[in-house]
Amino acid sequence: MKPYRSMLFVPGHKADWADKAIASGADAIILDLEDSVPAGEKGQARKTVRDTIDRLDAANVRAGVWVRPNSADSGLMGADLECVMTRGLDGLFLPKVFTAREVVGIDAVVSHIEKREGLEPASIGLIITFETAASMAHCEKIAAASPRIASLLGATGPNADVGRELGFEFTPEGLETLYLRSRIVLACRANGLHHPLAGLWQDIADIAGFRRFAEDNRRLGYRGIVLIHPSHVAPANEVFTPTAENVEYYRRMILAFREAEAQGSAAVDFEGQHIDLAHVKTAEGVIELARAVAENQK
Repeated sequence: MKPYRSMLFVPGHKADWADKAIASGADAIILDLEDSVPAGEKGQARKTVRDTIDRLDAANVRAGVWVRPNSADSGLMGADLECVMTRGLDGLFLPKVFTAREVVGIDAVVSHIEKREGLEPASIGLIITFETAASMAHCEKIAAASPRIASLLGATGPNADVGRELGFEFTPEGLETLYLRSRIVLACRANGLHHPLAGLWQDIADIAGFRRFAEDNRRLGYRGIVLIHPSHVAPANEVFTPTAENVEYYRRMILAFREAEAQGSAAVDFEGQHIDLAHVKTAEGVIELARAVAENQK
């Protein structure tokens, strides 16, 4: 998956909001057909989302375009996928997943529509959101259920699905979800998924709180975050972009190691720190992430 630092939700039935989301600088938008669309407007929202995808594709927008369909158990997902799977769609943001078997079934449907519509095979990715106790309990199996899976979302937030399912009380410090968020990062990494996504901060006005929340998740291993308001895009992009100072530090580290290596040493004292090949691999990863983020902005 591209290194999305910010993925911004857009209600699917609000056609002009997608343009505002793109203008905010979000790395990707998620056109929502689920919770933000009133029940009576689901059908029209599908058509609006399809038109939006076509329009953004024709405009060759830089940002990624994803769709959150209604959940499989709603009975609405099939119609959603039939309508929105087209050129210009990067993937599906799957809500309320329960089991790995469910993901396998969705993969089969997506493969069928891809083939029928003449889309490139395996071009539609999947992001799995963990909003149920059942999915959390089996997140490792779900992460391995399909090669389409691009990332996992460690959902948080007060009074939402996860909190209701598990009975925790949300706090900004996040101790109540630390185990769950850590387990999702581990499930990602164990299955070769290197860009786990954090979410969700619901206090729109508390930008300082959002920044702390994003930084805490970055330290935990998350590499991007899902957003509900354009005002959170800029701080999210800043938090999840390696700083120029860090990149330069790691470049110096690599150079120092290579010089020591050329002289027959497998370790070196670098600016007061003992480093070896393991540290160099970490440094190379940070530099590669910075390169990928920069490339994604073009």
